[in-house]
Amino acid sequence: MSGVGKGIASSSIAKLFQAKGLKVTALKIDPYINVDAGTMNPTEHGEVFVLDDGDETDQDMGNYERFLDVSLSRINYMTTGRVYQEVIRKERNLEYKGKNVEVVPDIPLEVIRRIERAADNAKAEVTLIEVGGTIGEYQNIIFLEAARIMKLKHPKDVAFVMVSFLPLPSKIGEMKTKPTQHAARALNSVGIQADVIVARSEAPLDEKRKEKIATFCNVPAERVIPAPDVKSIYDVPLNFEKYRLGEKLLEVLNLPKRRKTDLGDWKKLVRKSKNGGKEVKIAVVGKYFDSGAFVLSDVYISVLEAVKFSAYQVGVKPKLTYINSKDFESGKLNVKILSEYNGVIVPGGFGDRGVEGIILAIKYVREKKIPFLGLCYGMQLAVIEFARNVRKWRDAHTVEINSKTKHAVIDLMPEQKKHVKEANYGATMRLGAYPANLKKGSLAHKAYEANKISERHRHRFEVNPKFVSELEARGLIFSGKSPNGKLCEIAELPEKIHPFFLGTQFHPEFKARPLKPHPLFTAFVKAAKKRK
Repeated sequence: MSGVGKGIASSSIAKLFQAKGLKVTALKIDPYINVDAGTMNPTEHGEVFVLDDGDETDQDMGNYERFLDVSLSRINYMTTGRVYQEVIRKERNLEYKGKNVEVVPDIPLEVIRRIERAADNAKAEVTLIEVGGTIGEYQNIIFLEAARIMKLKHPKDVAFVMVSFLPLPSKIGEMKTKPTQHAARALNSVGIQADVIVARSEAPLDEKRKEKIATFCNVPAERVIPAPDVKSIYDVPLNFEKYRLGEKLLEVLNLPKRRKTDLGDWKKLVRKSKNGGKEVKIAVVGKYFDSGAFVLSDVYISVLEAVKFSAYQVGVKPKLTYINSKDFESGKLNVKILSEYNGVIVPGGFGDRGVEGIILAIKYVREKKIPFLGLCYGMQLAVIEFARNVRKWRDAHTVEINSKTKHAVIDLMPEQKKHVKEANYGATMRLGAYPANLKKGSLAHKAYEANKISERHRHRFEVNPKFVSELEARGLIFSGKSPNGKLCEIAELPEKIHPFFLGTQFHPEFKARPLKPHPLFTAFVKAAKKRK
């Protein structure tokens, strides 16, 4: 079942190995034909997570980085499209020396080459590979075939973990193992036998069902690991450690077992997450929350996690509410509702949907002095709101939405316009880590306690340099700029005007870690804590 927790299970297992002193890396395999996650609809696929090298990846890459406190690269992420693209490139370059190039074995062999390269690149002793999708799907057969071949070539070095959901129908009141039995047999049908089964469920697995799974899935009972719902995903490594999952996998991998697991800092984090303290109410005003009749918070998962990390550090209990900006636009909700919150975040996005609703929200929090943090599009829309309502350029906008505005405060840079004319949109995106210089004495400078920073970007449009001086004259401070001074990276209001009003052109959430909260989120949470 999708969304069952494979990414968290992979991250948690990797964390256990790391806590045992082993060098670990992790890979995500997405079965999509897309070459990367950048073109995928966020309400279908979830957040696009950007790496330092600019690769647009699946949100599970964010989980790996957060759990392991590492920065991964594009070699740690692959899709079906990326694999086929490389095989076809090699075939066109005669790198197969004229032989027939076939789906099997050439596609699985390319998958294995990428896995081995990622392991070598990280000098890893253990490599976690998560195969996306579900067992039995046509589209991940080539990846399961690669896994089978790897086990055949390295029988003592490969372990298989199957994450399976055990339903507990409320009207029946009994946990059911049959779907897991079918999943195990479907996996057997492609030549793979699970070494460990992680049994995801609402409630802990009992001994009777553990024995049943062991008998019908051909796995020792002690390798059937209960994984009930927990309060926080950061509880999962501790739960796995309770069942000695790390030791059992070391045994399967023929690695020395006499290794102590040091999860001291992680246990402190989990304790902080449960201690509570003062409740701080944060509204996240976004445009990608609706998925049919359901709310999809995964679109902004890194933002939500970054808030939590900072809240734990500050000693407050975060209460996050997701507000669809379209509801402000349509009149379904009045922006005055934002007065009930200690702080407001506007995360990133693209396009015109819900934009006027966001601008209404930003105007309200600016005027009512409610702590505000705008990220990427959130910063751009804050600049537009300031230009319209403080500088009084009523038509101020981004050319992404209104290409004919006389006050294009958000625009493409001249060198990008050529690429857009040629429909070469990939070349117009600023992706990955870029440096910036901070203005001394600013909110940003105080938060970072540094003069220079490096942060990850994912956007096409920039603050138009043509209007910067006039906006600054009316009180907007561009406190972070590119080293050449041309690109505006941070916009803020002075503290004497507003307790905390700051927007970033970059995505600070991508560098927030459980044990190393991001300074901007921490400064925002502190400001929210002060607001009554």
